[in-house]
Amino acid sequence: MNEKQQLIAAARGLAPADTVFSGAAIFNPFTCTFEQGDLAVKDGIVLGCGSYESLATIDCSGKYLIPGLIDAHVHIESSLLTPQEYARLVSLHGTGTVIADPHEIANVAGERGIEYMLAARDSAAIDILYMLPSCVPATPADVGGAILDAGSLRQFAGREGILGLGEMMNFPGVLAADPGVFEKLALAGIRDGHAPMLSGKDLNAYILAGLQSDHECTTLAEAEEKLKKGMHIFIREGSTEKNIEALIPLVTPQTVSHCSFATDDCHADLLMEDGHIDRCIRSAIAAGLSPELAIRMATLSPAEHFGLHDRGALSPGRRADFCMIDDPEKFVVQQVFRNGAAVTAAAPVPAATFPPSIRCRPPQPDAVQISGSGRARVIGLVPGQIVTESLTYECSAAGIPDMARDIQKVVVCNRYHDTPPGLGLVHGFGFRDGAIACSISHDAHNIVATGTNDAAILQAVHEVIRSQGGMVAVCGDEKTLLPLDCAGLMSTLPYPEVVERLKSLHKTTDRIGGIDNPFMYLSFLALTVIPALRVTDRGVFDGVAFRDVPLFEP
Repeated sequence: MNEKQQLIAAARGLAPADTVFSGAAIFNPFTCTFEQGDLAVKDGIVLGCGSYESLATIDCSGKYLIPGLIDAHVHIESSLLTPQEYARLVSLHGTGTVIADPHEIANVAGERGIEYMLAARDSAAIDILYMLPSCVPATPADVGGAILDAGSLRQFAGREGILGLGEMMNFPGVLAADPGVFEKLALAGIRDGHAPMLSGKDLNAYILAGLQSDHECTTLAEAEEKLKKGMHIFIREGSTEKNIEALIPLVTPQTVSHCSFATDDCHADLLMEDGHIDRCIRSAIAAGLSPELAIRMATLSPAEHFGLHDRGALSPGRRADFCMIDDPEKFVVQQVFRNGAAVTAAAPVPAATFPPSIRCRPPQPDAVQISGSGRARVIGLVPGQIVTESLTYECSAAGIPDMARDIQKVVVCNRYHDTPPGLGLVHGFGFRDGAIACSISHDAHNIVATGTNDAAILQAVHEVIRSQGGMVAVCGDEKTLLPLDCAGLMSTLPYPEVVERLKSLHKTTDRIGGIDNPFMYLSFLALTVIPALRVTDRGVFDGVAFRDVPLFEP
């Protein structure tokens, strides 16, 4: 008999299962109920629930079995870990599948970056599926290390591990029916959207063009409009982007099939200490959602949206990827199974090296001097979000930093070329001293820094360049570094070591004072596809008008 015939015979009870997990409460995402019974598995595939003979039995009395959790949208690079280390970490939290967009490394290294991420799939502890990065660069003006047009992406379409087209951030291009954008949309049948605050007729046009999902909703009204118009809503909870509390009332028994969880951007320390999609489930339950609907969002909803009919439920013929918990209300993963076998903390998988990508020289002191005075455009941080406010303050170059009003300088250095840095101002970091800098600066990934004095800013930038990528905090004589030796985005260290380095960084930033998790906010200051005000290597950018603007209003 071939493999399928053997599975059919075992499902009928004519041959033994490999393993029966007995006495469990098994979650059924089709009905959003728990069903008491035995789960039979053979060759890593679910045979079904019922009374089966087996070669081995695992007693699960008093336990609950949950299908493998799925992250609907994530950038692995934002974890600061290589794909193998990322997978090793999140697998212990019950995650079986992630839908990843490698546009961070693609913006640094183009096709070579995508190949690097694809090559990591074979040695990963979970199933990593990729969406092709649709916006490299994020906008025509924000060219980083590569430009990927439809011709560049076409070679990847249909390859194993490629699901569809990643978040289409260039919504102005969609609305203008840009031919290059529509060439990319034609590459895949599954297309992720990215349309913060888009509404009304423009939203109608964006959806009509073929975009199917959105993970940028920050208000319930925005999410409701997009869902009613047919979009699948990825409710996001990352290190900075925290949208569950505001959006979870969207989820009802009628809408849950159109709602999934996404982590988007999560540092390794949050993943290790608080969890991954299991953390999203706990947050949703704390916000008032029933455990059954929360688990449905983390399993069958994303599986159906992406056409992954081999997972998302513990039903006949699907992958035997699941986790074991003892209380759905608390949702603490106790044990994880992949293909029916227990997952343990495996040894680190060595990562391949990646060519250096930082080619600029450190800026000189006069290059970071602001000149002028008057009404200045100032980026306003929004705690718990990546959107910003567009603020204006009367100020002069000589008065920066303005500690009383919490206004400090931002410097953005082009990592690929020796050009003058872009300068801007930001409100909300609350630093008392020192500076921070990093080579993660979505999406071009230039070097971005902010701080209370030029000397500290320049020292931090110099260290990032010297290390060929990293996160640096400078406070007085203290300097703390997390090297990011893989494309200036990821560390090749094992995840426990990366977390320890992050803790050291946090100790230094605690001395600097101010907002929690400042590096995550710093990394988004140059992201021009998110409203309202940004700063790039060219200077200040108005994310609503979608154009460069002067620091001081005319």
